[in-house]
Amino acid sequence: MHGKLLLLAGLYLVQGLPYGLQSGLLPILLRARGFSLTRVGLAKGLYAPWLLKLAWAPLVDRRGSPQVWLTLSTTALGLVCGLLAALPPPQADQAGLPTTLMGLLLLLNLGAAVQDVALDTLAVKLLEPRELGPGNTVQVVAYKLGAALAGGGLLVLFPTLSWPLLFLLLAATYWLAAALAWAALGQLPWPQASEHTPHTSHLQDLLEVPGTLWTAGFLLIYKLGEQGASSLFPLLLLDHGTSVPDLGLWSGLGAVACSIAGSSLGGTLLVRHCLPIPAPRQQLSLLRFVLQLRLGGLACQTVLLFHLHTSGASLDADTVLRGAALLSLCLQHFLGGLVTTATFTVMMHCSQLAPKALQATHYSLLATLELLGKLLPGTLAGVMADSLGPHPCFAIFLLLSALPLLDLGLAPSLLA
Repeated sequence: MHGKLLLLAGLYLVQGLPYGLQSGLLPILLRARGFSLTRVGLAKGLYAPWLLKLAWAPLVDRRGSPQVWLTLSTTALGLVCGLLAALPPPQADQAGLPTTLMGLLLLLNLGAAVQDVALDTLAVKLLEPRELGPGNTVQVVAYKLGAALAGGGLLVLFPTLSWPLLFLLLAATYWLAAALAWAALGQLPWPQASEHTPHTSHLQDLLEVPGTLWTAGFLLIYKLGEQGASSLFPLLLLDHGTSVPDLGLWSGLGAVACSIAGSSLGGTLLVRHCLPIPAPRQQLSLLRFVLQLRLGGLACQTVLLFHLHTSGASLDADTVLRGAALLSLCLQHFLGGLVTTATFTVMMHCSQLAPKALQATHYSLLATLELLGKLLPGTLAGVMADSLGPHPCFAIFLLLSALPLLDLGLAPSLLA
């Protein structure tokens, strides 16, 4: 098992780089250069290729091998980063992101989405039922670590790193990872598809897998409030005078480190209480408890945001309010990490109930819905803040965070 986990850790770490780049680095740089919250939020529409993973998931399931798909997609990501290095950074006087930059970011997301399908296929095929807890912990933690390195780490270094050097560094990382993936995965035997295996899968076949409908609904709503708040709160701190390097340290590194700690703790709890096979009832019990804590943490963050708009409120160094803002970021990311690990374990458990030939495509369906549930609030949060104001937005996020708690009571007996 340790060999499997080490391999998955390295690959998921590399997979997290594009997400950190576009969720941590790019929004803060755009806001610091004068872009509106609406334009910053709508830039997340560049994640659209991730929502089309079902278009190529059957190909990854039945054509070639995870070794080929992972190597080609990772090499392509390095090439796109090399092209991005040749472009100038976006400027405040521009009406929006340059077309060429948007096109290359779309290609970056396309390559990362294909890589994600291939890597999830690898994980579903490699992990035994008793390994789901540790495997999903490694998946979530390594992915977030990669996101932290590309987001917060590069944001802290951005004053000393030029735009071209930043993307050349990412390109070199991808090409090295592609070579390592080819060498490591080439030693694993991959079964060929049987001639009796159907070459197409229909949405109806996927939805008929036990527990799929409830899991899909839960994935669409479980991150709505959290993602809206986490995408908007750092930008509001920037508006109140926090510097870009400080935000990189707080939101990009410190908060993500807490998220990784939360994901690790979630995996430890799943392993300790759910061996030899993770019990779905215990997974959902853990989810319910952590979702309650997350709701309380978001309520505290909302109160803090209201206080920031009172006269005399300051985020200067050595102020109580600055410490409260940092604690709020870290707490929400820690609890979010706990929620994510438990949820991904439920997802993979549900996908392993599908026929072997459909498992990767089924997991891609669930992963696409999970991403959609995170992408929508992150994209629309800026539009809502510019039109309604930040206070009503956070009140809405608070209500949305209560929905998954209600939904857990409707879980089917197979999963609960």
